Amino acid sequence: MTFASFEDRNAIENEMPWDARDLPRTLYGQLSKTATAFPDRPAVSYQLLSAPTDKAETLTWSELHSKTVQAANLFRKLGVGENDVVAYVLPNCHETILTLLGGAIAGIVNPINPLLEPEQIGAILRETDAKVVVTLKAFPKTDVAQKVAEACRHAPHVQTVLEVDLNRYLTPPKSWIVPLVRPKNPGGHHADVLSFNAELKKQNTTLDFADSSDDRVAAYFHTGGTTGMPKVAQHRYSGLIYNGWLGNRLLFTEEDSIMCPLPLFHVFACHVILMASVVSGAHTVFPTPQGYRGEGVFDNFWKLCERWKTTFVITVPTAMSALMQRPVDADLSAIKTAFSGSSPLPLELFNRFEKACGVTVVEGYGLTEATCLVSCNPPDGEKKVGSVGIPFPYTDVKIITQKDGSVIECAADEIGEICVSNPGVFAGNTYTEAEKNADLFYYDKYLRTGDLGRIDPDGYLWITGRAKDLIIRGGHNIDPAEIEEALLAHPAVAFAGAIGQPDAHAGELPCAFVELVAGASTTEEELLEHCTVHVHERAAYPKHMTILDELPKTAVGKVFKPDLRKHAITRVFNAALDKAGSPARVVSVIDDKKRGLVAQVDLHGAATDDVGHILGNFANRWEEAA
Repeated sequence: MTFASFEDRNAIENEMPWDARDLPRTLYGQLSKTATAFPDRPAVSYQLLSAPTDKAETLTWSELHSKTVQAANLFRKLGVGENDVVAYVLPNCHETILTLLGGAIAGIVNPINPLLEPEQIGAILRETDAKVVVTLKAFPKTDVAQKVAEACRHAPHVQTVLEVDLNRYLTPPKSWIVPLVRPKNPGGHHADVLSFNAELKKQNTTLDFADSSDDRVAAYFHTGGTTGMPKVAQHRYSGLIYNGWLGNRLLFTEEDSIMCPLPLFHVFACHVILMASVVSGAHTVFPTPQGYRGEGVFDNFWKLCERWKTTFVITVPTAMSALMQRPVDADLSAIKTAFSGSSPLPLELFNRFEKACGVTVVEGYGLTEATCLVSCNPPDGEKKVGSVGIPFPYTDVKIITQKDGSVIECAADEIGEICVSNPGVFAGNTYTEAEKNADLFYYDKYLRTGDLGRIDPDGYLWITGRAKDLIIRGGHNIDPAEIEEALLAHPAVAFAGAIGQPDAHAGELPCAFVELVAGASTTEEELLEHCTVHVHERAAYPKHMTILDELPKTAVGKVFKPDLRKHAITRVFNAALDKAGSPARVVSVIDDKKRGLVAQVDLHGAATDDVGHILGNFANRWEEAA
């Protein structure tokens, strides 16, 4: 069945209740079913380097099943039971996939972003009480091994570190050179250190233990971790299989090839894509350890798609922007659709991408706390650019607000908080810490996402802002509190407010505004330098600093961030217009009930289309000033 309309969605729901569907109850059951159905078809492919002729390794479904079972057996022999945690701090490679799947079969798997600093990695290891950590063996041009060693020194319950050596993916002479230039392997922690692949080979290819008998928590995913103790979301088998079932039912078959240069520590790659492959039998390709960040990936991207006969491209707005700086230099006739998520897609970028590539773009929405998928623009139906489409089958979305102490469901086009109930929502137990689940649900089932939005009369969901005050830089969540706390530690700063300023490439970049102590003196440059020392995460360093005589504040003295966002939109938009030589200028920014913050632009004689090409690169809307 196609997925083109609400009628299609409802027809799928009306077939039977979700719980009545004949689906495996566990990840091992689902993987076994697919490996039996398609044993010799390709399951996953990986190449360390980005050229379309570089060495690649492909695992069939039979091979992936056997190696995953070996990984699960290994983790059990290292003392991991159903309630114990296997963490991994890895770039993309086949060992990452084996750890993800095998860890979730043996116990609870906990992917951790390798770009985080040791302090944040250590905090997550402590929060999840990880027993085993899988990470890189020291390797040139990466400090992952060094960071994990430091993190393990502060995570006393880690008993074993399993190391993955990426050198096995190289060919001579590069594979000969690595041992000569490899950094010294870090140590200094209490855990035993073993080779992942050497230990894997010792294991049986049939499961040494009884599979779980029913649904249970199988994964922990952290939501940021940029300051203090991170929130850790719990994902059950049922949520993983629901995401995979959606991909199989609505999009993929065993004949499809999916290009996925997204990181395997994020729910988009792990649940939306890999689980969809595990259920459907589709082939997923992961190019380079860093995916889109990998050297040469953008330059070679279209040729990689041609090499792997890609039918579906998985992307994010930042990657689409970068790809539009390169020529489309390959045969893309096999590609059916490009899926975009993680942050809003600017209209101009949407149009430019579809025109340049001849590839239909589908924008969707999900979040870690819901195990991921919530909605998407129907691939075969009407796509409303800027919306995140219609809810998936068995997903119930409500827009809820509070008025006069009462919880009220909003009418069509009325803005409120987006709240979600579906098989991926673990009602009442979203986070590992009970106190963090307080006030997280309406009616004991609808997860409060923290995103503000509306549902239009056609049932399409629109995101208009965030109740949570996060900055989302290229899909990466940044807590503004870390920037503000660092600035408030400066003796000249009395008040500080950090927000995300519009960016044509990353969606948002962190910027900050400060009010100085009476009589104090400093410069914006000095404050930016101060942040590079006192803000722990490089991605959170402010890209712009503004000193104001007085920050806008609420009646109770809190910094009023909507006014700061208006200030930043005006500055960024006018800079873009000026750079393009346009006389147009933003004269004000209004808060529109349906569209969020909208820039009012005086054209000063400029052509509307020309201004649209410039400002259409940003997610924020604009219109001609009256």
